[in-house]
Amino acid sequence: MLDTALQQLFEPAVTALGYELVGVERLSFGRRGALLRVYIDSPTGITVDDCGRVSHQISGILDVEEPIKSDYTLEVSSPGLDRPLFALEHYVRFVGKEVSLRLHRPIGARRGFTGVIARVEGENVILIVDGNEQTFPYDSIEKARIVPEF
Repeated sequence: MLDTALQQLFEPAVTALGYELVGVERLSFGRRGALLRVYIDSPTGITVDDCGRVSHQISGILDVEEPIKSDYTLEVSSPGLDRPLFALEHYVRFVGKEVSLRLHRPIGARRGFTGVIARVEGENVILIVDGNEQTFPYDSIEKARIVPEF
């Protein structure tokens, strides 16, 4: 689940290090705690050392601010080939790319869609799905990822 509060907390530190904060996900595992996944990027790509630098900074922020009260595991990584889309601006940036998305609630009996991003109009993402344009309100999208090209 996207965690915008943590994203706002981490963004100044990540950008000060020269990276783009793509998004922050918090996945809960009940009594076993949570996985905190932080995606970073840069024009030159991301190395293991980059992830280590950002992890060190974020760990310091988490120790001081204590926004997570339960046990957690911190994971910092590049967005990868199947890059997640966390913000409406990401859809604008990747117009023309194929994406796979999942909706909070089904349309008909379907929650999952794959199509090419045609454009963004206001708060709506328009995909070409099975040869037809389909409009998805941004706030109806639970998660989305770029479909890797091979």
